[in-house]
Amino acid sequence: MFWQAASLSTLGVFLTAFFVAVFAARLLGLSMLDGFLLGAVVSSTDAAAVFAVLRSREISLKENLTSLLELESGSNDPMAVFLTMGEIELLTARNGSIVNIAIQFILQMGIGLAFGLVIGKIMVVALNKLKIWFEGIYPVMVLAFFAFTYGAAAIVGGSGYLAVYVAGLVAESHEFVQKKSLLRFFDGFAWLSQIGMFLTLGLLVFPSEIISVAGIGLLVSAFLMFVARPVSVFLTMSLSEARWSERVFVSWVGLRGAVPIILGTFPLIAGLPGAKMLFNLVFFIVLTSALLQGWSVPFVAKFFKVDSPIKQKKRHPLEFSPTGRMNADLIDFIVPFGSAVTGKTIVEPGLPPDTLVVLIGRDEEYIVPSGGTVLQEGDTLLVLASGESLPEVRERLSNLKHHR
Repeated sequence: MFWQAASLSTLGVFLTAFFVAVFAARLLGLSMLDGFLLGAVVSSTDAAAVFAVLRSREISLKENLTSLLELESGSNDPMAVFLTMGEIELLTARNGSIVNIAIQFILQMGIGLAFGLVIGKIMVVALNKLKIWFEGIYPVMVLAFFAFTYGAAAIVGGSGYLAVYVAGLVAESHEFVQKKSLLRFFDGFAWLSQIGMFLTLGLLVFPSEIISVAGIGLLVSAFLMFVARPVSVFLTMSLSEARWSERVFVSWVGLRGAVPIILGTFPLIAGLPGAKMLFNLVFFIVLTSALLQGWSVPFVAKFFKVDSPIKQKKRHPLEFSPTGRMNADLIDFIVPFGSAVTGKTIVEPGLPPDTLVVLIGRDEEYIVPSGGTVLQEGDTLLVLASGESLPEVRERLSNLKHHR
């Protein structure tokens, strides 16, 4: 899964930009360099828009597709930024050499990856070791870490975007103090940032100028949706074990979001000729992508049978956040129907001594259990266990027939 997402976010992005460049050069009369700049700007995808549409229709994707799209969308932005900046350097004759750009690509991605891995682990250790009395300081501390990660990687020539993304992935894979509250904070912060970003970008757009590029924009959008994205996906995933229907779905959900619009401002800042027209064209392409593709995503998911019902996570009256000195976690376990655990008391499975069943959800009620509480089919057990005991707890609760 990782290598599929990595190839889509690098080679797939490059191929999409290249195909758009050829189309723009042959049919729209642009130069190959200007066409590649357009392709680079619109090459990244936004899976957040896809999942927002799916959640609004109460549809989810199969786990492998969800992971693939999340990884691709999160990691393809640095590639799009690099291609855009590299093309601007070629057009402005600053270090305008293909060899130099290739070297910069290797350095930026390698340094960004290294900084993200290292600083992400340092951040987890710092959050667990430092004793901060005020909970509100933790979001400030994490924001400072991300700002430092971006700046440190950028100063030495790395990709700050990739460094921050990798640092976030590393931190999310570990347990640290105030993790749940931090996730809630950054979820709201992300929405606030998107609102502010679109509000600011809207000040640069004039409806009359958008209408003037509508014809060209429809041609580029159609080529991007029906040719460039599908061909790049099928070529990139040619060696994967994904089914044909899954590849078609991945091709179709390549929605364009805020990142292409932001990248469209880069040529404006660089003062390139025709940059204003390019920005309006990119804005129109993003708009048509959201309107023409966005509404159809749920229907396409159902048609190709890659959807699955949304699993509503049961909310409990208890919340647990491990501290730096406590290696434990609170997990849910649903007693399956027909399981051998049905009708047994909590003490009978012989759970490890450092394990505690703290709550049982049964229908719409919650039960504070004792050792003699009898388990029933469909019960949701809220189990507090150490990290070392979790595998044994899962095994004993799911394979009781082997533990007589």
